[in-house]
Amino acid sequence: MRTRLLALSVLGVAVALAGCHRATRPDGTRVDKKGVTDMGGFETFVATHPTQEQFKTMYPGVQLMLPGTISTMEIRYDNTRFFPQLDSSGHIIGGDFH
Repeated sequence: MRTRLLALSVLGVAVALAGCHRATRPDGTRVDKKGVTDMGGFETFVATHPTQEQFKTMYPGVQLMLPGTISTMEIRYDNTRFFPQLDSSGHIIGGDFH
């Protein structure tokens, strides 16, 4: 009985830790899930007019607040909430953090 409990406990810990890996972007750089810290790199990326899917792939820790998205009125200083400006085809052409 104790052996089964130990085995299940070890299995549970292994499954829980399996999701704690470090993610990488398609270009090989490490994903920082906190927010944008390299503003120069971020501005260069936005200048390429990415799609919403490309943005979410490159910056998974940043909440993309599209027009019509409901959000709280809290003020964030960690660059984790980006309000984009979109062109007619839905590509991101600018925006700012709130």
